[in-house]
Amino acid sequence: MPHRTRMSAQTIPRDLLAGLVVFLVALPLCLGVALASNAPLISGVISGVLGGILVGAFSKSQTSVSGPSPSLIAVIASQIVLLGSFEAFLTALVMAGLIQLVLGVTKLGFFAEFVPSAVIKGLLAAIGLILILKQIPHILGHDTDPEGEMAFFQPDHENTFSELFRLLGDIHPTAILVGLVSLGLLIAWDLVKPLKKSFVPAPLVVVMIGTALSELARMGGSSYTLGANHLVNVPVAASLMEFRGLLPSPNLSRLLDGAVVVAAIQIALVASLETLLNLEAVDKLDPRRRTSPPSRELVAQGIGNTVAGLLGGIPISSVIVRSSINIQAGAETRMSAIAHGVYLLVSVLLLPTWLNHVPLSCLAAILLMTGFKLASPRLVEHIWRQGWSQFLPFLTTVLAIVFTDLLTGVLVGLATSVGFILHGNMRRPVRCSIERHLTGPIYRIELASHVTFLNRGALSEQFDQRLRGQHVLIDARNTHSIDLDVLDLIDDYAKTSAPARGVEVSLIGFQGRFPLDDHVKDVDFASRELQQHLEPADVLQILRDGNERFYTGKRLPRDLGREVRATSDGQFPLAVVLSCIDSRSPAELLFDLGVGDIFNVRIAGHVAKEKVLASMEYACAVAGTKLAVVLGHTKCGAVTAAVNMHFFPEKLHGIDCQHLDVLVREIELSIGPNDPPPKDDLASYADEVARRNVLHTVRKIRESSRTLDRLVCSGRLLIVGGMYDVSTGRVEFLTEAPASGHDYVADSSALSARSE
Repeated sequence: MPHRTRMSAQTIPRDLLAGLVVFLVALPLCLGVALASNAPLISGVISGVLGGILVGAFSKSQTSVSGPSPSLIAVIASQIVLLGSFEAFLTALVMAGLIQLVLGVTKLGFFAEFVPSAVIKGLLAAIGLILILKQIPHILGHDTDPEGEMAFFQPDHENTFSELFRLLGDIHPTAILVGLVSLGLLIAWDLVKPLKKSFVPAPLVVVMIGTALSELARMGGSSYTLGANHLVNVPVAASLMEFRGLLPSPNLSRLLDGAVVVAAIQIALVASLETLLNLEAVDKLDPRRRTSPPSRELVAQGIGNTVAGLLGGIPISSVIVRSSINIQAGAETRMSAIAHGVYLLVSVLLLPTWLNHVPLSCLAAILLMTGFKLASPRLVEHIWRQGWSQFLPFLTTVLAIVFTDLLTGVLVGLATSVGFILHGNMRRPVRCSIERHLTGPIYRIELASHVTFLNRGALSEQFDQRLRGQHVLIDARNTHSIDLDVLDLIDDYAKTSAPARGVEVSLIGFQGRFPLDDHVKDVDFASRELQQHLEPADVLQILRDGNERFYTGKRLPRDLGREVRATSDGQFPLAVVLSCIDSRSPAELLFDLGVGDIFNVRIAGHVAKEKVLASMEYACAVAGTKLAVVLGHTKCGAVTAAVNMHFFPEKLHGIDCQHLDVLVREIELSIGPNDPPPKDDLASYADEVARRNVLHTVRKIRESSRTLDRLVCSGRLLIVGGMYDVSTGRVEFLTEAPASGHDYVADSSALSARSE
């Protein structure tokens, strides 16, 4: 379950302050969206109040803040014109809210789960970039456009970039002063630790100081006074009845009007999509990484929009700008969203005159800083390092949102991501690898989870690259679906094309799931022919290669059940491994071999006692193995016990093992007579003794077994030592047996002497 923060005495103060900061930014945005949509100004405020109080109460999101969205301006403005009146538009909004309720109740909010993270991050970065571009004019006092206007092409026939050039001839010194001081305060609040950790949010201080500077400028003379177009402009009603008279009502007589129904569907879909996308983005911004249930959010939005239509508001959705400011202001729970709605209601009813003294430039500074945090260079660098498959959808989403609108941009980003998926699926429908099996290289073609007609060309290309004498294994064990034309291609290749070219084909994972039968050549374990064909040095190389696959994480995929069945009538091992009983060193795993490929002889301390020699003689002289390996390992308990018994017998006091001496005394032979007690690093010394013990055991095998020594001298057997590092999984082969037993004893003695 995702972590959810509950409202408490500790969270409420922070939520109330965060709600106040969001309110200060939301108020001009509510008015701006309404103005840009050609709707009554009071409609934007109504939706802001409902988005905070009503949606906040029903939502389960802890950080999302809802209200009028700049992304819906085009939809609102066009539908008001098409329907002929704002009252008819309100009727469509009521119906849209009911549609959202149905979508939420039927659990259709899962759509957001299918949006790639690169597109969501592009959405955040694009909103940040738009905020930067749109707020620069307001900071400098160029306030010809409403605060909520976020479109690239503006109603005054300007665009985002041309507006930046126009501001050079229309700036206000007091607005510049307020804007720059506000920016400086916000930056300082982020850089100075005592300020950053303080309980007072920086935007609240910015608004208070900005308003104070504006009032001081007004006292200095008319040339410095900020006009009404540079300040927040809240509708002022002389009484509550006058305020109620400002609220328009829906024309319910047009409920069955086809144009109204179409408008309702469009509003519901656009508002729902934006809400779900913003909800996903806001959850990524939440420092607590809480998740919000999308279907429940649609229910909350549906209630909000239904009531907004009845009371004269404009469409409501989750808004990324308000939500990101809410998070940056330190909000803990959804109480901050509710509080911001309460503040909006109280301010419009009781404090409109006071609010109309707040400069837009200080609010623009808050939004601009929010934009920098959303579109940070660090985010762009992070996406860049993830490769083109992530960066290109991110970049196209950003550019499309900046130059069009949010929903168009997200659709463009989705299309780019889908393009990468289709391209990857067409170019890499399979995972091809060369595996070094006992019988030679196998070209494994592992099919993807879903193989479609788009993959036919790439698969056919892989088949064409295989040459005469090669063995191809087509693996469908992890595949859930294969198109019929691809199955026909595989069947034709296995039965006709490959045999004609001298290529051997094995199929695995098809039988019982697809209309093809499995056919697998016994490539995963040793046969009699293979055992007789290989030389001792070849077997040693097989073990080296297998261990490399083991410690590099490239083990061959094996069907152990098939190997068990295939070896049930007999086995033809390639090697016998004398190893310790330690559970970390099973030989088949260490050397990546199949069932029946190794004879295992395991005894604590890998010592060559009589019964051990008898087992090894059987493996080599009777069963025909070509290699004997004495395998020691680091951190060996038996060797450590021998070292302790030799130097520190008091450490073993109280241990009652009747036959332990038999093993320990044998291992003690590898401790040099002049070795000092290992006081500082017992583990390293024990590892060194384990290496010596391996060499000692190799020497003793040949000294004690004429059978094995004759096999070595005749070239039919190779005896080597090995040390397995339990930390890395790597086996180091210590020495190889020379041509005669006499030379080998001298070689081993020299190695032991050097070790000592």
